[in-house]
Amino acid sequence: MNAQWHLLRPDEALSALNSKRSGLIETEAKSRLLQYGPNELQGKKKTPPILVFLRQFLSPLIYVLMVAAIISLIVEHFIDAGVIFSVLVLNAVIGFIQETRAEKAMAALIQMAAPKARVRRDGNIRLISAREVVPGDIVLLETGDLVPVDARLIEVSNLKVNEAMLTGESMPVDKSTDAIREDVPMAERKNMVHMGTIVNYGRATAMAVRTGMATDIGQIATAIQEIKPEKTPLQKNISKLSRYIVVFFLVICALLVVVGLLKGLDWLEVFLLAVAAAVSAIPEGLPTVVTVVLAVGMRIMARRNAIIRKLVAVETLGSATVICSDKTGTLTLNEMTVQRLYVDGQIIEVTGEGYIPRGEFRRDGQLIDPQNEPSVNLMLRIGALCNDSFLTRKDDDECCDIYGDPTEGALLVAATKAGMNKEKLEKAYPRLDEIPFQSEKQYMATLHPRDGGRVVYVKGSVERILAHSKYRLKGEQVVPLTEKDAAVITQANTDMASQALRVIATAYVDLPSELEDLQDAHIRGNLVFVGLAGMADLPREEAREAVKLCKQAGIRVVMITGDHKVTAESIARQLDLPPGKTVTGLELQQMTDEELYDQVEDISVFARIEPLHKLRIVNALKSHGHVVAMTGDGVNDAPALKAANIGIAMGITGTDVAKESSDMILVDDNFASVVAAVEEGRAIFNRLRNVLFFLLSTNLGELLALTLALLFVGKAPLLAVQIIWINLVTDTTAAVPLGLEPKVGDELRQPPRHPRVGMVFPGLLLRIIFMATFMGVGIFLIFRWAEPRMSIEEARTITFCTMVAFEWFRAFNARSDEYTIFKLGIFRNRWLLMAIAGAIALQMLAVYAPFMQVAFSTVPLTVEKWGIALLAGGSLFIIEETRKVLFPRLFSLGKWQPLKKD
Repeated sequence: MNAQWHLLRPDEALSALNSKRSGLIETEAKSRLLQYGPNELQGKKKTPPILVFLRQFLSPLIYVLMVAAIISLIVEHFIDAGVIFSVLVLNAVIGFIQETRAEKAMAALIQMAAPKARVRRDGNIRLISAREVVPGDIVLLETGDLVPVDARLIEVSNLKVNEAMLTGESMPVDKSTDAIREDVPMAERKNMVHMGTIVNYGRATAMAVRTGMATDIGQIATAIQEIKPEKTPLQKNISKLSRYIVVFFLVICALLVVVGLLKGLDWLEVFLLAVAAAVSAIPEGLPTVVTVVLAVGMRIMARRNAIIRKLVAVETLGSATVICSDKTGTLTLNEMTVQRLYVDGQIIEVTGEGYIPRGEFRRDGQLIDPQNEPSVNLMLRIGALCNDSFLTRKDDDECCDIYGDPTEGALLVAATKAGMNKEKLEKAYPRLDEIPFQSEKQYMATLHPRDGGRVVYVKGSVERILAHSKYRLKGEQVVPLTEKDAAVITQANTDMASQALRVIATAYVDLPSELEDLQDAHIRGNLVFVGLAGMADLPREEAREAVKLCKQAGIRVVMITGDHKVTAESIARQLDLPPGKTVTGLELQQMTDEELYDQVEDISVFARIEPLHKLRIVNALKSHGHVVAMTGDGVNDAPALKAANIGIAMGITGTDVAKESSDMILVDDNFASVVAAVEEGRAIFNRLRNVLFFLLSTNLGELLALTLALLFVGKAPLLAVQIIWINLVTDTTAAVPLGLEPKVGDELRQPPRHPRVGMVFPGLLLRIIFMATFMGVGIFLIFRWAEPRMSIEEARTITFCTMVAFEWFRAFNARSDEYTIFKLGIFRNRWLLMAIAGAIALQMLAVYAPFMQVAFSTVPLTVEKWGIALLAGGSLFIIEETRKVLFPRLFSLGKWQPLKKD
């Protein structure tokens, strides 16, 4: 590929790659994708599966087990050594499967959140994955886009690109299409855009010239280093907790060794017992279970239209106390329909729904033809030409859908209802220049030729257009705009907005024929005001329900919109948002940070807000101790999304910059999906608490039983291999299914969890101690009863089976700390049922299969003896389930709020 694309004129560049302005044909694009490869930077090579498998052995606990196995071999305890080595391999296999599954889930989610590119193929505009762009593709760029390839600019309109990440130049670079007739450094190639840079302003059409590793960024970093997966606070807390547990249990194991030796047990038996107890007691699988549960939870969230970009969002979602949501498209449908026009002091009603271009124009109930009404005709023409959207057919060939902004789409549909054709209009009035819409300016302007001169068509917010207007259209005459006229127009705007109509104003200004470069100065104070268009964007039905759920969940919903105050209040009433006052952007601007801090708790709606105001709102809410989720879609929303505890970008309308700054992306831009993600986030945290409770209570119970037996009987109730078996077939098999427990259904009736409340809370510790004590004492009493009445092998076998039975039943107890198994549904967690069924089958093998009897020193048990084991395990199950009925919140101390207040 030619490295000197900046030296060529646009048409020369197109010819060099055998491309054209209408784009490549699809078959040619596919052929080039095979030729040049996907448009992506090569990361570090994937770790080979064999290394992932061997990595499972890199743990201090595994080293201890290996030492135990080697010592067993040296002293000719071949069965013990064989069992320990088998357990090591099985643990490694389980770890390998879980890790590879988690990686695949993460890779799938990353792919879903991958950057997209707008390209022209077969003459149609398509949104494709950026990795599918090939040299010769015609790429469309607009404000907020991340440039997907190195490209030669073909057409530009006020294009400014931030190239700081490549050139170090902090100011955005103005771009043009002119060929540069000498070789210049990258920073001076004004007719090129580069992969990874950001469009700050304007629009452009460009031809992809280099993709993937052939791009400038690809050459700078021939292989980008893989980003290390971030550790979330939850994962750090788990690691920290695991260290505490290791120290605690190792101290107990050391005591076991001392007691065993004092009781005269063989030193090797004591050593193996201590090693087995340590491996059994320490929940070494906990970090893996956490990762798997988070990965599975993220997959569930993705199915509910919320793509998690950063793991931290999963745990933070459960703590959210405020959701600041955009109105348009998130709380509302984002399908605008012009319902009313205000032109020359008259109200024109427009019929029709959605984007179907069929409808009538009525004045005072009488049908009118807009083509015979000059002022109405001009109003609609401005709406169609000062407009970047166009009508498209849906996939099922039904008419119609909109490509572009819904507000612009509504204006275009209204013009089409009046018999106007955008393509014909653009031929008659070609666009010569433009000022793209920016939320700070609140208007868009386009320059066109007309009657030998130039005309600028403008649309935007009523306040901004009125402020820049000097005249108004009266009939076909242009007259000065008086204060009385402005008051009448403002009242018409208020009347429309009070009926939840979004209002857009239109205007124009005539300019001299020699004007080529349109500036803001040509517009300000010179406009001829034409009229208003009132359009409706109705609230989403599911958003209404989601707001209700938020109230239940103790989460406050704050609406933030660029719309008029009255419109915003009307939508807020329809959605039944919490009572509170409405503050406009202007009022917010006049407030000091201290005044905003004092008032922010009483504000439900922020109207006429500019993106940079959002940052102040987030900071004010956070300073009250709130955990804030904030939605955003524009380039200027990025600081607020980064500052919020959970930044949520829009998947449909969101710019690449907003998505890169976010923690989570809403695939469908729907507020209900935010609430669904909060619900899933809370469910994931609850599941992890259940897993932790199960692992710690069973492990502590086992250790207690071992200690009591050594102290009061003087013999080990279990052999090392039996303890390791329990750890493998029960702890490991039940922990992950517990992490996949279906939602209870009350997640949004729980209060938000305070950020300082972790997975372990005082009530959970009390429940662990309560259950572990019952279990440990029960196992010890059975061994104490059995030891003098039967052979030591049989006594140990019945103790072995009792301990396993306790864990079978404990797994079902661990599904919830408040709800009984009957309320949860006995068969709802199929994975747990299958895991326990598998564990029972394996335990039967351990007790009855001759080769397993030799390996585990077990003897067959009679039905009566199995009855004792099951009765012991079942009795604790009944005690705990009864407790849930009588005192469901007994162990809820500190579950949501810290005991010590700040």
